[in-house]
Amino acid sequence: LSIDNTTIQDQFFIPIIILIPMSSIPDILRQRATGRGTLIVALQEIQAAQGHIPRERIPDIARAFGLTDAEVFGVISFYTDLRLEKEGQTVVRVCCGDSCAATDGYRVLRSVADHLGVSPDQTTQDGKTTLRIAYCLGNCALSPSMMIGERVYGRLTPRRAVQVVEKEP
Repeated sequence: LSIDNTTIQDQFFIPIIILIPMSSIPDILRQRATGRGTLIVALQEIQAAQGHIPRERIPDIARAFGLTDAEVFGVISFYTDLRLEKEGQTVVRVCCGDSCAATDGYRVLRSVADHLGVSPDQTTQDGKTTLRIAYCLGNCALSPSMMIGERVYGRLTPRRAVQVVEKEP
């Protein structure tokens, strides 16, 4: 089937970009700075290589993509998985999406934050634990929920959430 000399298959083709492990920011920028469509991939690779996107490298990234520093910063700050600071060894995500918020998710968050001595998006003084807010962990039937690493915990109370955090490495 053809529409305007283009097959249906061509219209729905989505190129897949494979993340290539590279260690240096200049290497990543040389490989990826081919257009705006690859900015997020470049940022993901920089973060994978460095543990975060170094704030001082934003001008280099912007220059490579022909963007302003503000545009690059806007992309980084929009996507919650991109970060300008290194995360702790353990990441605790407390869900505050609709279902969790309706079932004391914010109380769970406050309890965990008080226990760790940090606010959301901060890392403990020892660098071991980072606290994040999540807006859905896909566990709504068991809300409020929290994720530590790749493990999801549900039906939490503020007290139970702190107990779970204490038991995690």
